[in-house]
Amino acid sequence: MKGGMMGTYRVPLVATVALLLVAAPVRMGAQGGQRSTQPPPTARSRAAIDLTGTWVSVITEDWTSRMITPRKGNFDGVPINSEGRRIANAWDPAKDEAAGEQCKGYGAVGVMRQPGRMRISWQDDSTLKVELEAGNQTRLFHFGPTQPATGEPIWQGYSEAEWQNAITRSGPLNGNLKVVTTRMRPGYSRKNGVPYSANAHLTEYFHHMTVPNGDQWLTLISELRDPQYYAETWVVSSHFKKVPDGSKWNPEPCLAR
Repeated sequence: MKGGMMGTYRVPLVATVALLLVAAPVRMGAQGGQRSTQPPPTARSRAAIDLTGTWVSVITEDWTSRMITPRKGNFDGVPINSEGRRIANAWDPAKDEAAGEQCKGYGAVGVMRQPGRMRISWQDDSTLKVELEAGNQTRLFHFGPTQPATGEPIWQGYSEAEWQNAITRSGPLNGNLKVVTTRMRPGYSRKNGVPYSANAHLTEYFHHMTVPNGDQWLTLISELRDPQYYAETWVVSSHFKKVPDGSKWNPEPCLAR
């Protein structure tokens, strides 16, 4: 699907941030010094929220920079520094196409802002797989003790994940997923050449909620830190609505324009 669904419901950003501020990592373990013969719980078995299924982006903010490729030199809302502006002003999509780098706008930073669907499933008990129609990309979120990433940086980088719970006096009430991604191949945070570097650090918080009519929503808060090209941390929110099934799943190739 090329375009995102438009809707009147919008998850309040303030409420989402408030939940994230009280988040604390989920901790599992034996109590009272008792030893258990059971195998340790997996990331899948102790999931704070169920993110599996197919979701569609609902674009209710930054519409003109997400539904279409902004014109060259349009950096509205992006806190890039002078070096970032210099790189962005030199954007040449034909050059990217000739170099086989049409996917520069579909890396971990940019792809979650693209219109379309995403499909979330468990690849194994410690790896959450996120497939996206946009650019036919796949992200892998690794839980637990992780192995150091090796090899060349890739578009989706290496993502370490942990469950977080909002704590009340009676115990966990709801949860979030925190994902930290590094070792990304340099790309664009917006398709019109707004850059991020190989040293960029992306932190994401996924918050799930069910509204009174039964619809399920996912709010993603993304924080990009990249002093090479950004004057400050860039924070954006993206919203997704769960759909009944994946019958309309239609991956599309990366486009440089």
